[in-house]
Amino acid sequence: MDFKVALTKFLRWRYKYFTQSQFRNIASAIIGLLAGLGAVTLKNLTHFIQVLLEGKFVFEFHKAFYFVFPIIGLLLVFLVKKYVIRKPVGHGIPSTLYAISKLKSILPRHQMWSSLITAPITVGFGGSVGLEGPTVATGAALGSNFGNTFHLNQATRTLLIGAAAAGAMSSIFKAPIAAILFAVEIFSLDLTLASIIPLILASITAILTSYFFSGNDVLFHFQLQDKFRLIDVGFFLLLGGITALTSIYFSKVYFFVGDFFKKLGHPFKRLLVGGVALGVIVYFVPPLFGEGYEVINNLLKDNYSGVLKYNFFNIPTDNSVMILMMLSGLVLLKVFATSITFGAGGVGGVFAPTLFTGSITGYVFAKFVNYLNIFEHQLSNSNFALVGMAGLMAGVLHAPLTAIFLIAEITGGYELFVPLMIVALISFIITKKYVPFNIYATHLAERGELITHDKDKAVLALMEFDKLIEQNFISLSPNMKFGDMLKNCVVNSNRNIFPVVDDENNFIGIVLLDNIRSSMFNEELYETTTVDDFMQAAPEVINYEADNMNEVMKKFQDSGAWNLPVLKDGKYEGFISKSKLLTAYRRKLIMVTS
Repeated sequence: MDFKVALTKFLRWRYKYFTQSQFRNIASAIIGLLAGLGAVTLKNLTHFIQVLLEGKFVFEFHKAFYFVFPIIGLLLVFLVKKYVIRKPVGHGIPSTLYAISKLKSILPRHQMWSSLITAPITVGFGGSVGLEGPTVATGAALGSNFGNTFHLNQATRTLLIGAAAAGAMSSIFKAPIAAILFAVEIFSLDLTLASIIPLILASITAILTSYFFSGNDVLFHFQLQDKFRLIDVGFFLLLGGITALTSIYFSKVYFFVGDFFKKLGHPFKRLLVGGVALGVIVYFVPPLFGEGYEVINNLLKDNYSGVLKYNFFNIPTDNSVMILMMLSGLVLLKVFATSITFGAGGVGGVFAPTLFTGSITGYVFAKFVNYLNIFEHQLSNSNFALVGMAGLMAGVLHAPLTAIFLIAEITGGYELFVPLMIVALISFIITKKYVPFNIYATHLAERGELITHDKDKAVLALMEFDKLIEQNFISLSPNMKFGDMLKNCVVNSNRNIFPVVDDENNFIGIVLLDNIRSSMFNEELYETTTVDDFMQAAPEVINYEADNMNEVMKKFQDSGAWNLPVLKDGKYEGFISKSKLLTAYRRKLIMVTS
């Protein structure tokens, strides 16, 4: 049977037996299952590659291959992109946010499988990134295309993308509540009864899928040994400030390195420069190889020697000052290694590097305070490592609720809930002052294309320029006689404004019907005056490439105009009217809030 025929029959059956909300809930559960399967597949493929690379033969030449593997991995990813996928493979969560903002929540079909190939190769061969972003992107593409196939509206497709994100995170971390909060914070979903049920369903099915395939195995092996003490509050306040500084450093370096690689131009040139740089870093600092969860688990067990035992210079790890310096160096270099991996064309996410840097930041802080030995008690290194992860998540990802509940769920209880709240809140507030948007959304925000919890800005970001531009305006030449303008243009137009352009369609000004009304019946002016005599400057001009919808709305508000000209590539394109803009805004607002 033809697929379209079968789909049509299914849709008829669905409309007959299921309401919109019922089908949405069923779809969310299915998407959660698929996201869970995607997470398991990505994890196992990466582990399989790492096992192959660290076999007995390679183990004999372990350090040498630390330099070679990242270059090979990035080259393989380059070849897969160019000859297999043949389409751009965007960074997982940023590309998903862009699809929500500008593509009506429709993600390309190839994103359902492209990250399943490229991300394991990147991470398995030592790329210093994580798998969470590609896992979310894979699930999001599945949710988007599922919704598109079954003709679900944009709001429902967006919700399914959020459900996929919740499912992916729930499967990876076995933390279903934090996964739901992640979807809400990162994708700016409204936490209403209509949205919470699909998110819960996706989170449940995904975590059950994870348990089915991996049992009780978890990413973080942590058992709370030291309970929270009131006397530690001051130190957690300080840790909040330190994680904020680290978050700002992380974000600034990430974008600086990214801009540097963009200037290199050709992807192969970026591959060579980035591959060599990453190989050198990983060769000298082996703990930066791959995601880094082994490092985190060692610190959670207060086993710093397990992290530093492979240092290239064979520096003894029994000196506290050297330990602090080497661990601090890991924080500084991890950010560069992650940024270089992305700049060189690798596919991955920043979630794992964020946890990596956060755990070390917290651990170093506690160990430094204990080393000073000027206080009456010792801080818990493992607790501060754990809470440090929350601080970096809150700062870098701007997701304080996710940070708090993820760590709380990982610990199996809420013993550290108060310090988690303190550190996450301080880190978030300070970081947001200097880095207004999270690392996923900064470039979108700069272009005014970011969906936010601010409903006005969210609606404006969803509105499309092309659908607002009206082109049924009759253009005038500045040298046109007044009589010709009346006879050939004014009579044939139902608009009260006329754009004035030159022979190359460059915009010069406007003529308002109100300005010529008193002269229309003075025949003496027909041959003695031209359009140029009645022309005036436009109160504002909309630049198609540079202005976003928020700026367009502001230009209407500031100018008081009802029609503003649009310039595209410097040429006259048409007008946007305030009435059409407000009508489109109202319709989009109804769609977003329904």
